[in-house]
Amino acid sequence: MKFVEVVAAVIIHDDKILCVQRGVNKYDYISMKYEFPGGKLEKGETRVDCIKREIFEELNMDIDVKDEFLTVKHEYPDFIIEMHSFICNVSTSELVLTEHVDFKWLKKTDLNKLDWAEADIPIVNKLMNNG
Repeated sequence: MKFVEVVAAVIIHDDKILCVQRGVNKYDYISMKYEFPGGKLEKGETRVDCIKREIFEELNMDIDVKDEFLTVKHEYPDFIIEMHSFICNVSTSELVLTEHVDFKWLKKTDLNKLDWAEADIPIVNKLMNNG
């Protein structure tokens, strides 16, 4: 089975967390689901460099990476993902969607109101319970 290593940004601004919605995908189980933005590590790239690059490419945002938060390993039907999440700050909530179809800035207590990709759910739960 294919293994994918990715990074994800938990972007916080004014006590709200950025949640982005995927578009239609060939895999139904991640199609139109919410996720924390990020992407695949490129060869020779550090996780921090990757998250900064991905967030700039996907959202046109410059982030300040604070701390590694949680690593999740999840097995989807077609691939296994290992996702390293990081707490990040931004100076503005302005963004440009280049890969996602929607976004929301939500308080921690409201995160569970969205339909999340399964691999992101442990991050949501940790944020809501003690993040």
